Amino acid sequence: MITKDMLIGDMIRSYPEVADVLLHFGMHCIGCMAARGESIGDACGVHGLDVDEVLDALNAAIEK
Repeated sequence: MITKDMLIGDMIRSYPEVADVLLHFGMHCIGCMAARGESIGDACGVHGLDVDEVLDALNAAIEK
């Protein structure tokens, strides 16, 4: 399960399929070195996104 405290870099390494979800939400930080050490919660805050909505989509992607 993906949580808001999970680092983007760790999440992408563990679940590469979530890259499309991040792109869908306008989070083009997949290749950004700084963002790889940023948590999902922090990234949602920076992008003005609802963290619960993003987490729901990310977790749905890994359940497929």
